[in-house]
Amino acid sequence: MKLLLFLTFLFPLLLSAEIKEPLRSFTSSGGVVDLLYKDGRLYSATNASCVDIFDYKSAKLIKKIEVEKIEDFMGDLVDSKVYSVDVLNEKILILSQDRQGFRRVHINQNEKTKLLFDYSKSLTVSKAKFLDENTVLLALLSNELISYDIKNGSINWMIQVSGAKFSDFALDEKKERVVVADESGDLKIHSTKDGKRLKLLSGQNLDNVFQVDYKNNVIATAGQDRRAVIYDLKADSSYYIESGFLIYSVGLSPSGKIVGYASDEENNISLVEVSTKNSLGKFGANRMTLAKIVFINENEFLAASDDRVINLYSVK
Repeated sequence: MKLLLFLTFLFPLLLSAEIKEPLRSFTSSGGVVDLLYKDGRLYSATNASCVDIFDYKSAKLIKKIEVEKIEDFMGDLVDSKVYSVDVLNEKILILSQDRQGFRRVHINQNEKTKLLFDYSKSLTVSKAKFLDENTVLLALLSNELISYDIKNGSINWMIQVSGAKFSDFALDEKKERVVVADESGDLKIHSTKDGKRLKLLSGQNLDNVFQVDYKNNVIATAGQDRRAVIYDLKADSSYYIESGFLIYSVGLSPSGKIVGYASDEENNISLVEVSTKNSLGKFGANRMTLAKIVFINENEFLAASDDRVINLYSVK
């Protein structure tokens, strides 16, 4: 009887010991919606009308870029949710919520924030990323992709990816290809030069894909069907990892050799070696639904959630 009681208390302790804790954390102004690491700085897009910029080594907030609050349907001022952030050279691209359910895009440069377009364009942009100094790739909720000319304020090309609702996209390292995920579960790879479809990946995710990542010819998905799918484009092969809960977030290391995914309802992250499918551990202390998993290198990665806290982990 005593042995049974001892094991009853010991078992939860053993389980908790297997879950690795963060090395340190960053605290944003609001819940984190998007996260980006670039050249020693961490950019956190929040639901509190701002992008926080941290020094990666010290975890100190060094700058905050604020966008205007918006009026809700009652006429009250409320925070604008920042949906995505991107950086190219000295330019910071900020996509945020605007009036009437539409979106606006700003570019911050030399301490000045300039409006690229606002709600008057009637665009429900879900994600925005730089393609080059003068071109932005926009994805609409209607699953249309737009190549947008910054200087002229005009559209280079616009395509309908599919009839399914847009979820996420990821660019390859050269920004020549974009993989688009939507509620169908299929992935579509398009050329960023002209929007032409290059490849269709299907049959692995059976439902909505929440997130997608693309590193070194490897693509990883986070699925509503509780599957994290790995596509190796060089080998033309794929497989999936099953989870006991909806997989909301996924991230690949720069080499594409490690995948991290939200693996349970406790918001823990599991790491797996892509080639062998071997587990590299489970990582915890995330208090809310995971929004983003970002690898700094092959040894460190960040996890952001609807919470203000961003956690940093060591792979080993």
